[in-house]
Amino acid sequence: MNELKLKILDLLKEDARLSPSVIATMLGADESEVSQAIAEMESDHVIVKYATVINWSKVDDEKVTALIEVECSPERGRGFESIAERIYLYPEVKSVYLMSGAYDLLVEIEGKNLKEVASFVSNKLATIESVISTKTFFILKKYKQDGIIFEDFEDDHRLPVSP
Repeated sequence: MNELKLKILDLLKEDARLSPSVIATMLGADESEVSQAIAEMESDHVIVKYATVINWSKVDDEKVTALIEVECSPERGRGFESIAERIYLYPEVKSVYLMSGAYDLLVEIEGKNLKEVASFVSNKLATIESVISTKTFFILKKYKQDGIIFEDFEDDHRLPVSP
């Protein structure tokens, strides 16, 4: 991948709303060259989606997010691929990662409440033949996601104390 495309990706990662003309100006490149590079990266699935990061704690729509450690036995000839595929096809599942360490897969899911998440784990995830065990962790509060800090810091209005 050439240097121009890498620079475009860095800019789009920070703000996906940037237009090709703004990116071209920022990089000192030709707008048509930037547009072509973006189109190529979209068709090659380097750029998969343009997304918005939302601080759901500021919205009344409460959601429960859970991280689930899944220990499973790999299938002959496919390893963890088919197990991961079975899991990521569920609409509740937001992310699936192959991990090193004490467990094999890390699954992130969203539900309306704790009961819905628990039902997913016990009725869908744990019943998959290759799954040996699961450990569920509920996210209580997000402080930072995708490099974005959610906390609003207030200035310290206390008077300085000196001896």
